Amino acid sequence: MSVIWFLLIGAVAGWLAGLIMKGGGFGLVGNMVVGVLGSVIGGYLFDSVGVSAGNLLTALIGALVLLFLVGLLRRGR
Repeated sequence: MSVIWFLLIGAVAGWLAGLIMKGGGFGLVGNMVVGVLGSVIGGYLFDSVGVSAGNLLTALIGALVLLFLVGLLRRGR
């Protein structure tokens, strides 16, 4: 059951990050991928500074960082 929650939180975080950064989402699977990767990135970032946050907030901030980095890479091409 925890995997389902993890994917659901990832999908919501990816969707929210897509709305904030680009004005739209990436579809259900794309949102899940961005959100899940974002939760890993956000967890690492929060652990490195010693801050504890909720699951959705951690995933959202990590997804925003991920989308920001992807945007930088796209501009560099």
